[in-house]
This record gives sequence, structure tokens and C-alpha cells, in this order.
Amino acid sequence: MKVKNPILKGFNPDPSITKKDDEYYIATSTFEWFPGVQIHKSNDLVNWELISHPLDNEKFINMKGLVDSGGVRAPDLSYHDGLFWLVYSKVDIVNGNFKDCRNYLITSEDIEGPWSDPIVLNGLGFDASLFHDDNKKYLVQMQWDHRSNKHPFYGIRCTEYNHKLKKLIPENSKIIWKGTDKKLTEGPHIYKLKGKYYLFCAEGGTQYEHSEVVARSDSIFGNYEVQNEIFLTAYDSPKNPLQKCGHGSLIQSNDDQWYFVHISARPWHEDYESSLNPRGWCTLGRETSLQKVIRDDEGWPHIDGGKQGSEFVEIANSDIINNDKPINQYEDFSSDELNINFNTVRVPFNNIGRIKNNMLFLEGKGSLSNTQEHSLVARRWQSHYFTAETKVTLNPNTYQNIAGLANYYNSNHWSMIGLTYDENKGKVIEILETDRGETRTLINNKITIDNEIESVYFRCRVSRNKYKYYYSLDGKEWIDTKIYLNSKILSDDYVAITNGGFFTGAFVGMVNIDYSGYNNIAYFDYFKYEEDELSGYNS
Repeated sequence: MKVKNPILKGFNPDPSITKKDDEYYIATSTFEWFPGVQIHKSNDLVNWELISHPLDNEKFINMKGLVDSGGVRAPDLSYHDGLFWLVYSKVDIVNGNFKDCRNYLITSEDIEGPWSDPIVLNGLGFDASLFHDDNKKYLVQMQWDHRSNKHPFYGIRCTEYNHKLKKLIPENSKIIWKGTDKKLTEGPHIYKLKGKYYLFCAEGGTQYEHSEVVARSDSIFGNYEVQNEIFLTAYDSPKNPLQKCGHGSLIQSNDDQWYFVHISARPWHEDYESSLNPRGWCTLGRETSLQKVIRDDEGWPHIDGGKQGSEFVEIANSDIINNDKPINQYEDFSSDELNINFNTVRVPFNNIGRIKNNMLFLEGKGSLSNTQEHSLVARRWQSHYFTAETKVTLNPNTYQNIAGLANYYNSNHWSMIGLTYDENKGKVIEILETDRGETRTLINNKITIDNEIESVYFRCRVSRNKYKYYYSLDGKEWIDTKIYLNSKILSDDYVAITNGGFFTGAFVGMVNIDYSGYNNIAYFDYFKYEEDELSGYNS
């Protein structure tokens, strides 16, 4: 049976994979999205279920006021000594010479918690992982260098960790590898295979130059010999369906096969663009793919099918169900708990809303350009073709209060359609778009509705390179706003042109802005997300 990549669709970067008994688990980065770290579970490496977010309250991480694409970066998940071990970085600075961060460790007997209180490890650099050797443990991480005459990615540091003392032993620490001349060496993981230490690292940055390289040594502290060819990259395969391949981790399956899970992306192009320049626009963010690994006679690992990474990978299990199917979600808020597929930005859901009487309540907070706190409950774009829909009830009395349906990348790149108030017209519907920090109204003549109407239905339809908003007063007759928005504004690649923080992906969800400070409440009856991955539709 062949699995179709990616195995985790939408924003799911920096995968770290581990295994307990017959179950596999993957942890992925969440950056400024709350709760922190996504964990998926599978028993066949093909069909994955989102089961938990370990960093589910602010004792684990406080992100209020954090910059875009700061936060939780490159978690490392392992299972050893009867415990799950989760190492994660919180990055406070994204742009500039400094990359202030802290690395933490938590443990749990059960993958769904409860998790221990966080142990502060260090702040030397991000992308830390924990290697369990025969009788010792080591933290392996990239080390940052702010000095203007040095490369910021200084090298890979290995430091002994003592769990009884719950701290690192910096006296037993060394830079074990400086990387290749490609630079930007990060995301290290060490594996011990037949007595040798294999160091897997990402290099080249996380855009189209991204790659994964391998080095090995007879001793954990080196010297490390680099493999004479790149283990994984799609840089020189621009028409490969999977791009930006790199940064991942290795696992041995129950049938003694080896697999590598890694970052990948699926760019699209405008019809008028070259397929080579630009390389494309990745609105779904960096996703997780899986490749089969084979080893040569000298023990070096290679991607089966070629270093570019394959869209289809053979899995030796005849009972596997095809994983290539649309992802749909309908939420009627019949449960008091927020659906696991929803996230908030920087702060916990209970800071901005609640679920009661089969409705989601959102307090009006700051604008979507606010990095302190705003009321957005959203889920990932996981397809290039989908429809999202909701119904909102709001009684605004100021243009500073607007609630409805939003598409969001970060505080400088987002759009929404919402119900609001105009001092001359009363209740109106507006469409806002923020592009590189500049917000504009897209409807010149605001859509006026009867002031007695309290509820409005909103819908958006995304069709790869463009999307459009609709509204309805009864949920049956939908009115097309006839305004096309360019999807690429919500892509990693567009954001990267002007900002160093381009590490997430597009989300769609429910929003209530009320920067008047009166926190007017908006009520949402339902939320629907439906994909049409196979053919798209005319919008």
C-alpha cells in the first residue's frame, strides 16, 4: 500500500517521531498558536489522529505579547525509561541579531498527560532534542551567535543532562559539529546505530534551499564525518510535488523498516508565473511528510526513491486505509470543550471566550493586528480548496466592534468579513484585508442591513490562488460579495519577502474585534469546514 504525502496536512512543521509499543507519535511546532505542540497518533504510519496539546496552560508557556512566529519551535518527543519526554523551545525574538529563547523539558507517563512542571534547561539556542544513550542523557541543540562578524548558527552543541538533579551538566558539554558549508545548521537529532552515533541536522534555512544532512562518529562528542551526499532536499528538483524538504526525525517501524518524517510544502503558482521563479506560494504552511529509508553497505542512510522526497511511499501493510481523503469538520458547540482542531493566538481560549448553551461566546478584544490579545478561534487550512462557514450574533454600537469570519496568517497578514456598525448607516457588513500591516476596507459602499437583524451567516470559499466571502441573512440564500482576495498574501513565501517570521500557515475561523474596550460579546452558532481537494470549484 502506498501512502500519499503529506501525512499531516496544513501547518505541522518540525516533526519529531517516537514509538511506544505498537503506537507511533509525532510532535510538531505551533509557534505563537495556543495550546502549544500538536501530537498525532497512528498505529500504521499512514492514518494519523490529533490527540493532544501538552502545553495547554500558561504554566508551560506564556506567549502574550510575543512577536509573530515566536513561541514554540521544534519540539522533541521521545519515549524512554517508561516516560514520554518532551523538549521544546520558546523563542522570544525572531528578527535581528539576537534570538533570545529558553528550552524546557516536561515528562509524562501517558502521552495525553498530565505532564510534569517544566524544567528550564538553557537558552543557548533553539531546536533542542534529548538523546537517551545507554546510561546517560544528552541535550543536543544548535547554538546561536549574535556577533556581527560570525555566522549566527554557531554549531551543534551536546551537553550531558542529569534527570536526578533535573539540570544540565555544562562541564560536560562540547560543540560537536559545525555543519557543512551550506550553513544554517539546526534541528539536530542523534541516533545510535550499530555502535555509531548518527547526527541528523537540517541545513540551508527552511525555504526552498532546505535540506537534511547526516554525519556520524564513534563517540558522541565526535569527531563527526559527514555523509558525502545530501540525505534529503528538493532544492535541485523544483518540479517535485514536495518542496522545502528537510528537518525531521528517524523511526524504526514494528516490522524493522526505517522511516524519516520531515518538513515539506506544496507550493502553487499563478497561471502567469514561471514554474521556477518564483518557486511558488505555500498557503498551507510547512507540513509533515514521510519517506522510507534504506542503508547502504557502509551503514549510511538514504531516502528510498531519491533525495528529493517522494509524494507516494510504499508501506508494508496491506490493511492500511487510504489516507488521501478530504478533511471536514462541523462544530455545533454541543460540548463544553473546544474542539481539538481549534487554536487561539498567544493566549488560552478561556481568556477570550467560553462555550455555553450550544454556542461559542467570544469577548471582543483587540484587532487582529494586536500581538497582546485578540479573540480569534481558528483551524488550519489543510487543503487548497475548501469552504468555511459560520453564523454570528452581534449587537454592535460602534465601528470599533466587528465580528465574523476571518482568514489569518499573522498580525500583518489577514482578512475578515464581519457585522459591524456605521454611525450614518447603522448595522453594516464590511470586508477588511491587512497586507504587510496596512489595513483597507474592500467594500466601498458598505452593505447595509436592517438594524433589527441580530444574526448573519458568513462563508468563504478558497480556490487555491484566490478566495471570496459571502453572506446570508437566513442561511439559505447566499449573496456573493464579488470581491476576490489573493491567497498568496497568507503564504509563508509572501510573508518572508518582508519579515523574518514566516513559519506558520493560513488559518480560518471565528473572530470578534472590539478595541473600544467594552468587550462586547459575539455569539457563534456553528462552524463548518469542508474540503474539495480533488477538483476544486468555480468561485
